Amino acid sequence: MSVSVESDIERVAWNPDGLAPVIVQQFDTREVLMLAWMDAEALRRTLTGGRAVYWSRSRQEYWRKGDTSGNTQRVHGVAVDCDGDAILLTVDQHGPACHTGTRTCFDGRDLHAAATEGEGA
Repeated sequence: MSVSVESDIERVAWNPDGLAPVIVQQFDTREVLMLAWMDAEALRRTLTGGRAVYWSRSRQEYWRKGDTSGNTQRVHGVAVDCDGDAILLTVDQHGPACHTGTRTCFDGRDLHAAATEGEGA
């Protein structure tokens, strides 16, 4: 295993369950596709394998996106936020990202927030 991969994994501030949230974004359009979770091994597999691997909290197992659905995510980039406690994964999504069959997990799920004007509104 590459020393740089291991040092990259050490940069993540894992939560008490050993997980970090992953925001998944289409690399060219910047469209937010989904939110998932990774542990250190899922991140290691993602960094070294070129396809997104996540930890399923409900099934308690790893899943490489697209192995059963065919809707793969080829990795373009991986970054951590300023606190190291969230991961941004940029991918090339092939097929729907959401298990419901929609392009993103956020399609048609808007909440109706009040619009504000300026600060303190």
